[in-house]
Amino acid sequence: MLAQRARTALIGSLGFAALLWAVYLLTMVFSPVVLPLLGILPRHVEGLDGVVFAPLLHAGFGHLVGNTLPLIVFSFLTLLEGMRRFAWVLAISWLASGIGVWLFGSGLTVGVSGVVFGLFAYLMVRGFYNRSIVQILLSAVLFLIYGSILWGVFPTALGISWQAHLFGAAGGVLAAVLLRNSPGTTQKRALP
Repeated sequence: MLAQRARTALIGSLGFAALLWAVYLLTMVFSPVVLPLLGILPRHVEGLDGVVFAPLLHAGFGHLVGNTLPLIVFSFLTLLEGMRRFAWVLAISWLASGIGVWLFGSGLTVGVSGVVFGLFAYLMVRGFYNRSIVQILLSAVLFLIYGSILWGVFPTALGISWQAHLFGAAGGVLAAVLLRNSPGTTQKRALP
């Protein structure tokens, strides 16, 4: 059963990354038109659809490469809990990041990094809400390997949307709270 779950999680995480690469390759030639059209343009009604589409788009090869490995790792670990839970964590992180950027961002924003931060934050805090030693130990290992990405929630570099990172991470924490195990049980809470 664990092997089947791991295989499904691996296929799902690689499939998600492959989707982003396919979108990148399909839109590469038209990116000067597609990015402004489907990216998040803060506080402009015409940029609001970017909340849905911006995580699928990337500004360049390096941008997508930088997001791919952490996306695969964090998606895989979240998918181990099941597709339905992953879908909720993904949706909450996706929307929190996009809406946060639309409200507080400072320029055209594209990329899946807000979702990556959401998945990372979910994995970092879920063990504390679930009171699971195994999940807390996993979060410690993840922090040792990927903890430096947390600097991305601060305005440390021009051209990088720290707002997407910050609100994506907030979405991940919110997902951990909403999807936590019921108190006094080892059963996962029923998903909404």
